[in-house]
Amino acid sequence: MTGVTFDGLPGTVLVRRWGVPSCLVARELGSTLDAVHALGQDGAPGGALVLAESQTAGRGRDGRTWLSPAGGVWLALLLRPQRAALSIVSIRAGLVVADVVDDLLGAPQARLKWPNDVMLHDRKLAGVLCEGRWQGDELQWLAVGIGINVVNPIPPALGDAAIALADAVPGVRRLDVLDRLVPPLTRLGISADRLTEREVAAFAARDWLRDRALRGPVTGRAAGVLADGTLLVERAGETTAVREGHVETA
Repeated sequence: MTGVTFDGLPGTVLVRRWGVPSCLVARELGSTLDAVHALGQDGAPGGALVLAESQTAGRGRDGRTWLSPAGGVWLALLLRPQRAALSIVSIRAGLVVADVVDDLLGAPQARLKWPNDVMLHDRKLAGVLCEGRWQGDELQWLAVGIGINVVNPIPPALGDAAIALADAVPGVRRLDVLDRLVPPLTRLGISADRLTEREVAAFAARDWLRDRALRGPVTGRAAGVLADGTLLVERAGETTAVREGHVETA
C-alpha cells in the first residue's frame, strides 16, 4: 500500500533486503492469509509476502482467533510448490521460527508444540497456520501465516499462557526477527513432502509435548513425531498415530 512503511522501511526496500518478489505492507488487515490467497488468485509468484501492523481477524487452527495488535510480526507468505503436505510445511516453518528465536536469545530455548505452536518458557510465543488451494487434485498455491509476539503487549488474562519476545530479549526489534526469518521461509516451497532425518531430530530436540500426558485429540502420552508429520501417542500399551486435532495436555 502506497506510503505505508514497516518500522520506517517501505515495501520496495524490504523486497531488496530479503530477496522476495514483492512485499505488501498494510497498517491493518483482516488477515494476512486472506491477502496472500488473493495474491495467489491473481497469479503472484512464490515468495510474495504480506505484512500487517495489525490484524482484525487473525486466525489460528480450528477457527480460533489470534490477537494481532501493533508490535507483533503478522505475516503471510505465498508458496507455489508442485506438491506439499500442510503438516510438513507447518513443522518446517516452526523450526525456522524456533531457530530465529534461539539466535536472538543466544541459547536453545524455543520449543515446538505439535502441530503449529512455538513455545518459550512454557508459554506461547508464535503460531503457524498453513492453508492450500487446489484445483481438483492439483495444488495451486500455499499460504503460510505466521504470528509472533515481539513487542506487542500481552493481555493480563493471557499472561500465564502467552509471552512476547521482548520479555526475554529486551530491545528486540521486529526487523531483527524478520531479517532472520524471511529468507529461509521462502525456501520452504522447494522441500520434499516428508521431514528429513535431520528435521525429525531437530523437532525431537525441541518437542514440547514429548512425554506429556494428553487429554486430546486422544488420551495418552506424547511420544514424538514421524517423518510424515503425524504425532505419536502411547496409550494402553499401544502407539496411535494422530494426524490432526486440537492438543490438550492433562
